[in-house]
Amino acid sequence: MFMPRAKLPPGTKAVPRVVSSKKEFTPTQIVRQPIFWLIYICFVGVGSGGIMATASFGPVARDYGLNRIPVSLLGITLPLLTMTMSIDNICNGLTRPLCGYLSDRFGRENLMLVVFCGEGVALLGLMAYGRTPFGFMFFAAMTFACWGEIFSLFPSMCADTFGVANAAGNAGTLYTAKGTSSLLVPFAAGLSAGGNWDRVFILSACIAFTCSFLAFFVLKPWRRRFILANNAEVDAAAAAKAAA
Repeated sequence: MFMPRAKLPPGTKAVPRVVSSKKEFTPTQIVRQPIFWLIYICFVGVGSGGIMATASFGPVARDYGLNRIPVSLLGITLPLLTMTMSIDNICNGLTRPLCGYLSDRFGRENLMLVVFCGEGVALLGLMAYGRTPFGFMFFAAMTFACWGEIFSLFPSMCADTFGVANAAGNAGTLYTAKGTSSLLVPFAAGLSAGGNWDRVFILSACIAFTCSFLAFFVLKPWRRRFILANNAEVDAAAAAKAAA
């Protein structure tokens, strides 16, 4: 038995969730595109929150008096900080294929809106509830889950926007944003002077929320226009070549 397919009005076209460029850019070309730098800024912003959290969880746990508390999970007993970091790395790894899969179906920026806001909420959760063992473990894991996905979302976005022919070189150029993010870690250490980590968490959360809104409200429409304009240029050149 065959199910009837819904018929769309004449002239209606499906709008794909992921639009890909037909024009191939090189690394030296993408750095001359303003849209590349907005993608770069979003990468730096979200990455900085995750890297600052990674670098700070040990000192935070010690300042909160949690690092040596024994916790048990699935029959395994470890110091809380050790258990937390183990769970965090699992979340950090699992979120990459999961978010890559979801972004293919729902759109890169649509997912960024959700997960980047998730990172901001997780960081604020650490500030509010991180002094309890469960709160520290849960919100630390959520932080890792909501920033690890940048290593699948941003390379995919880079290939969608600038073509696949030079995808490795372009993604490598974009990946330098991780190094830029790490420059903010000493700044976080300065903010936490005296063991007050609230300023670090609030700043990181604000950056994550800002990148979330930038990705959805600015990058999404701009990137679509950029890709469609380049595709029209490629199609026109192909048509002219065929007509010659």
